[in-house]
Amino acid sequence: MHTGFGAFLSPLHAPGQDPHLTIRRDIQLVEHLDELNFDECWFGEHHSLSWPTVGAPETLIAALADRTRQIKLANGVVTLPFHHPFHVANRAIMLDHLTRGRYILGVGPGATPNDAHMLGVDPGELKRMAREAIPTVMELVNGEERISEKTDWYTLQDAKMQLPRYSEPGIEIAVSSVGTPNSPQIAGKYGLGLLSFGAPPPGWPAVDLARQWSYAEESAEEHGRTVDRRTWRIAVPLHIAETREEAFRDVREGFGKWLHGYWGEAVGADVLGGLEGVPESRHLEATVEQGRAVVGSVEDAVEAIRHLRETTGGFGTFLTYVVNWASFEKVKRSFELLATEVAPRFTGTADRGLESVRWSTENRALFPHTEPLRTRLAATTR
Repeated sequence: MHTGFGAFLSPLHAPGQDPHLTIRRDIQLVEHLDELNFDECWFGEHHSLSWPTVGAPETLIAALADRTRQIKLANGVVTLPFHHPFHVANRAIMLDHLTRGRYILGVGPGATPNDAHMLGVDPGELKRMAREAIPTVMELVNGEERISEKTDWYTLQDAKMQLPRYSEPGIEIAVSSVGTPNSPQIAGKYGLGLLSFGAPPPGWPAVDLARQWSYAEESAEEHGRTVDRRTWRIAVPLHIAETREEAFRDVREGFGKWLHGYWGEAVGADVLGGLEGVPESRHLEATVEQGRAVVGSVEDAVEAIRHLRETTGGFGTFLTYVVNWASFEKVKRSFELLATEVAPRFTGTADRGLESVRWSTENRALFPHTEPLRTRLAATTR
């Protein structure tokens, strides 16, 4: 299966930095990804804990609509219980126009209790509210009927978008999953794409990604739908450099701040769950060995992504979860290596050139006038 490549930005930045400048940096990074011909970039929605800095990803997508040429821009994701479905649909159709069809609407229930607390939403109700809103948003965005419905948290009366969508037959919609059967089953029920976080947060149990996809397939069959692996995205933290040793040096300090500062201090997670008995100096190595991140050389990245394809049965797009463990210049270099040396192994873009070299080598006898240069040089010196 052809594997696409993209990025997922929460985005995450260590507290203490100027947020204005980190926003500008995120914009510069996406422009860089567009020049490198990456397929997609997803933007998270967060309202607390300082590290994830963007609460209105639609504004970033709008800003980047005119700054990029070919990369698809996606909500990753709209936290549906925090928004009226009518407004979600309105913004989606506007972004579909601004990007000229390069927009993907990602939706989900959200997973940050702090955000839900500030908005007075019971965290235990998030999944239920998202399940209610998804078919409504689908009809408003891609349907033709007027909708009237009343729930305990929103009301619609003869609602229909007055602006036509730009994309036909419709805007792509995907649902996010952090490991439970809930989102894959929703994706299957409605025939939506699936965005899976392949590397669960510290302290969380490992995710069986192959089972995640089977949940979607089983649900699709039950509801008379189909799901396509090409619309399945898997996000994993990744950083590569010219050598494995350099890659680990690049990210070690940033990884420690992220592990203990974000997940440990801000989130309050048990960051040492799964790292029992591992000395702190090897926490990064253990995280990589557990498959919760990819850090290393080009060959290390190729092997890790190949292994992920084999264990999952195949997926459409590998997303680098941008955790900013390294400097901005090192992050950009990692993406350059990913685009130029890793991605072609999976996209096939370098196959014809390699085949041309092989054919020329195997058919050398057809070109007797191109005898090795050293033979000709030896003849001229006799």
